[in-house]
Amino acid sequence: MRFSLDTDANRYSIRSYGPGWITVNEQEIRHSVIVTPAQLVLDWEPQAFTDLVEMHFEKIAGLEPEIVLLGTGSRQQFPHPRLTQALLAHGIGVEVMDTAAACRTYNVIMLEGRRVAAALLLSVD
Repeated sequence: MRFSLDTDANRYSIRSYGPGWITVNEQEIRHSVIVTPAQLVLDWEPQAFTDLVEMHFEKIAGLEPEIVLLGTGSRQQFPHPRLTQALLAHGIGVEVMDTAAACRTYNVIMLEGRRVAAALLLSVD
């Protein structure tokens, strides 16, 4: 799906997405990624939902978002609460959804000027 948005070249926005890929600004990405308005984290390690461990969420917490959108692939899957504890301990909200919904939601929240992080798993189940 392709988005049509008013964009700011100084912020990262998700331009389009499909099974196993997204385009952030003009860059196509085919592996898991964290997107914030100010940062693109290309070395986020988990490639599938089953790979998620506490340290992956600690890395997200270090970005200091106010809300995290966890895109869990083609279907919504909820991580064990111990995994998201690092976020909750810092007062960071967590919303879990499939990756397509996380992409759409990220752009809306980002355009509101909020500190959002989309942690997106792009593996095709």
